[in-house]
Amino acid sequence: MMWNKKQIENLKFTAIRSLVGEAGEFEISGEGIVSYLEGTSSVTDEQITTEMARIQAEYDSQEYARNRKEEYPEMADQLDMIYWDGVNETTTHKDAIEAIKTKYPKP
Repeated sequence: MMWNKKQIENLKFTAIRSLVGEAGEFEISGEGIVSYLEGTSSVTDEQITTEMARIQAEYDSQEYARNRKEEYPEMADQLDMIYWDGVNETTTHKDAIEAIKTKYPKP
C-alpha cells in the first residue's frame, strides 16, 4: 500500500505520542523536524522508525477484522435472520456469518 504524506505524518505523530506518553509535549515542523518541549524526554529517529513499524504491523494484522466488519449485515438484519431461523428452523444467519469468516480468515 502506498502512503501519502499526511498518512505518514499521522503515523509518525502516533509513534512519537506512544513513545513519550500522553503527558509528553512535542512539535513536528512542516519539514518533519521533531522538537521536544521542556520536561519531555527526546527519542531517537531509530526509536520512532521502530515504533512506526510496530504500529503499522499491528494495524496490518487486523485487516481481516476490518474486511469482515464491512461485510457483516446490519445488526437489525442479523437479528431478523436469527428470529426467522428460529421460526423456520433454518441456519441462514449462521451460514451468512460463516461465509464471511471463511472469506476473511484470521491469520
